[in-house]
Amino acid sequence: MKSATAVRALVLAVSLVLSLCGRGVSAQELEPRSYVNTPIGVNFLLAGYAYQTGDVATDPALPIEDAKVHIHSAVLAYARSFELFGTSAKADVIVPYGWLDGTATFLGAPEARKVDGFADPRFRLSVNLYGAPALTLEQFASYEQDFLVGVSVQVAPPLGQYDDRRVVNIGTNRWLFKPELGVSKAFGPFTVEVAPSVTVFTANDDFLKGRRREQDPVYAVQGHLIYRFGTPLWGSIDGTYYGGGRTSIDGVAGDDRQSNARVGATLALSVSRRHSIKLYASKAVATRVGGDFDLLGLALQYRWGGGL
Repeated sequence: MKSATAVRALVLAVSLVLSLCGRGVSAQELEPRSYVNTPIGVNFLLAGYAYQTGDVATDPALPIEDAKVHIHSAVLAYARSFELFGTSAKADVIVPYGWLDGTATFLGAPEARKVDGFADPRFRLSVNLYGAPALTLEQFASYEQDFLVGVSVQVAPPLGQYDDRRVVNIGTNRWLFKPELGVSKAFGPFTVEVAPSVTVFTANDDFLKGRRREQDPVYAVQGHLIYRFGTPLWGSIDGTYYGGGRTSIDGVAGDDRQSNARVGATLALSVSRRHSIKLYASKAVATRVGGDFDLLGLALQYRWGGGL
């Protein structure tokens, strides 16, 4: 029989992978508690839905104007926590499916787009380097977070729906690599998190019927102020800034360097030992190029294994 303390400890770690449910492109993500410690051997299955409306959210550096796009996204994800060199780690895979409908202006001409399909899947490995030892569920009962440092790397292969005749697509037709550093410090019921990252892209050699589209790295930092209301409930205020990402088409650079900021909020509730639910929302507060959209999302999580 598992102790009530161990169950409560696991509940406090509920957001380990609730944040997997996507929030637009990688640099725009707001993911509180991404590096929280969790008992090893636990599996997570997630299903989520998000609605985005406004400027193009699939790629904020696309050479378009006056975008009015609505995107409905469904996400299925799996993650597992495990031990790696004596510390806690997790691996996850995210498979998104989207429905996109909207209009925009490209090179002075109006464009309309209505499409659905799979977006590029994402694979991520996260490792906590300090402050998060690998613990079983029983050992985790006495764990209290203080200062935590972790790293992750995310890879997105070009497997999503893509039409080389269209400017706006669900997939990107290029590889994405995103290394990130996460730092987290607990102050009683409050936790402060900061996570700088860089997202690197390969070239899209089939942009608009064979043109070569390249993009500079996007540099981002996200921050979170998290409050634990009680055993089953926590909330956070979230923010991110991302810049860079200037693109070029056939060697001709565009005036599309990003310098954007978003704010959001998250509320997560554990409804049982195995089931959790999360609500989140975000909006743009400063936009130089693209990314001026609003987002609402819901995520459901089921967890098992690890003695749970």
